[in-house]
Amino acid sequence: MASGEGILTDGQWKKLEIATHNSGSLSSSPKSHTLFADLNIKSPTGGKGPVAGIPNRHVRRTHSGKHIRVKKEGAGGKGTWGKLLDTDDGDSCIDKNDPNYDSGEDAYDGLVDSPVSDPLNDYKKSVVSIIDEYFSTGDVKVAASDLRELGSSEYHPYFTKRLVSMAMDRHDKEKEMASVLLSALYADVILPDQIRDGFIRLLRSVDDLAVDILDAVNVLALFIARAIVDEILPPVFLVRSKKILPESCKGFQVIVTAEKSYLSAPHHAELVEKKWGGSTHTTVEETKKKISEILKEYVENGDTYEACRCIRELGVSFFHHEVVKRALVLAMDSPTAESLVLKLLKETAEEGLISSSQMVKGFFRVAESLDDLALDIPSAKKLFDSIVPKAISGGWLDDSFKITSDQDGEKSSQDGKLRQYKKDTVNIIQEYFLSDDIPELIRSLQDLGAPEYNPVFLKRLITLALDRKNREKEMASVLLSALHMELFSTEDFINGFIMLLESAEDTALDIMDASNELALFLARAVIDDVLAPLNLEDISTKLPPKSTGTETVRSARSLISARHAGERLLRSWGGGTGWIVEDAKDKISKLLEEYETGGVTSEACQCIRDLGMPFFNHEVVKKALVMAMEKQNDRLLNLLEECFGEGLITTNQMTKGFGRVNDSLDDLSLDIPNAIEKFELYASYAMDNGWILPEFGISATQ
Repeated sequence: MASGEGILTDGQWKKLEIATHNSGSLSSSPKSHTLFADLNIKSPTGGKGPVAGIPNRHVRRTHSGKHIRVKKEGAGGKGTWGKLLDTDDGDSCIDKNDPNYDSGEDAYDGLVDSPVSDPLNDYKKSVVSIIDEYFSTGDVKVAASDLRELGSSEYHPYFTKRLVSMAMDRHDKEKEMASVLLSALYADVILPDQIRDGFIRLLRSVDDLAVDILDAVNVLALFIARAIVDEILPPVFLVRSKKILPESCKGFQVIVTAEKSYLSAPHHAELVEKKWGGSTHTTVEETKKKISEILKEYVENGDTYEACRCIRELGVSFFHHEVVKRALVLAMDSPTAESLVLKLLKETAEEGLISSSQMVKGFFRVAESLDDLALDIPSAKKLFDSIVPKAISGGWLDDSFKITSDQDGEKSSQDGKLRQYKKDTVNIIQEYFLSDDIPELIRSLQDLGAPEYNPVFLKRLITLALDRKNREKEMASVLLSALHMELFSTEDFINGFIMLLESAEDTALDIMDASNELALFLARAVIDDVLAPLNLEDISTKLPPKSTGTETVRSARSLISARHAGERLLRSWGGGTGWIVEDAKDKISKLLEEYETGGVTSEACQCIRDLGMPFFNHEVVKKALVMAMEKQNDRLLNLLEECFGEGLITTNQMTKGFGRVNDSLDDLSLDIPNAIEKFELYASYAMDNGWILPEFGISATQ
């Protein structure tokens, strides 16, 4: 207490004792605290400090100069109103028993502190996942399906930007895959304007991309050049981009690089397409090559463990049927390797490396190709028949394979003529791919004398072309046009494409991009007038719903409905003869228009003769009949009569021309209301004058 005596006087101590004694009975009114103010407590700092033991921030001074101790955080103390919206437990809630309860307040309860969802951010996260998965699997169809299911199509320009920017920072394989995916999505999933906007965004952000990707300018320039070559960007894109980009930015440099370094070089299309290793077929071929190397090395060293490891590292579990197929062919080609091959296949099956379904598919593929294998391995069928029981008894081939293969064997033995036809047509097609001689191929087919198998020929032709280069694909399309003119009926083509599409899933086992290629063949057939647009509907109705074939038909429709579809499809495999046919169509249209406006018949006949395409004169007949109906000018029939009289257009070509118009009457009726009536009049006139074959009257009526 001695230390306190120097601070408080005796009078002050007395008052303090009284205050302490009466503290329990003090009023809650702020006025009761005036006692502390009257103490005149002095601090060691000269009276300016706080009351002993009470910090400054916890002392509130009233207007009268009196001190009031309050709670921390400004919540007030005894004799104060307390903190704003203060509660006893610090956790407010709505009480439904409160007389003032309003049920409308519940609607806002869940909104408090809930995160706000941004659709664009959600879209960005989703597309990154889609792109990563696509780069891992290479499955264009799955990527397109995922993007379609994602919705939010208004954000697709961002997808274009994100896909390209992610590919720019990866290997050439991913760059090629990105270009392939954009072409596949063009006009079907992503609108052309959205792809253009995506590239514009890339050009504007290339300065940022260059920070992480040193050659960003060159890589993006190549992407743009590739997009122009693939016709998903128009060439005018370069000019328009220059106008909106400042010359000092890297985006402008990208445009200049694309224009001068890639698109101005001779044969630039081929160079650009091969810059990153070509199409996805290259990957398939490389995989097949690696499988052959693995099997060859295994036969030499007999190391089963190492062979399994190499197969696993390929990372193509969906393609393991190719391992089975090549292993079996190797076993049949080299009897000394049979035991090793069977040991390897058994090991892969027991480890679960090759699934049961992949094993069965591999065996099926060998069974289907036994006729071709027999050309190189005469005892192929006998050897294969000896391997199957060993595989089944070993437990690594499903028992169902034997039943199915036996049924197939019975069926094939019952139809030896068909088997021989298939073998002969393979030789004919291979010779055609070497010689490009259409007349010789037509003569060979006529010599076979089996028109009932025309759909089988079409299926075999396209199947063989699918596994070859663009040159053979173009030749196959040109051949279809020629066959339509000379040998095959529309029904043959419809049935042939149905057979192709029914086996599309099996074809995809060998050719991963088979569905897209088949869609191109189908669309090209429509562009070349081999099929009418309505024929696609006929084909689709005969296929199982939600099948690969149905999806292929849908893709073909999308290709046909795209802008500049004719030009794009004619150039889908590099052009070639397709451009000659298209040019002939243009010339025919022009000469008929000139004749219709008052031209001379003899000059028109000479122009037709100068075309030098007598096998294509049915196009003259078709266009003349359509123009006569459109213009309501029967004068065009005089030209046909003159051409027939001179022998310029044969009865066969005349009949085909009338037949093509007859097939497209439903479409023509949409634009020409009296098309059917006019056509019947023209057909009757042609029949009376012997222009067309008598059989036409029956087919037209049907």
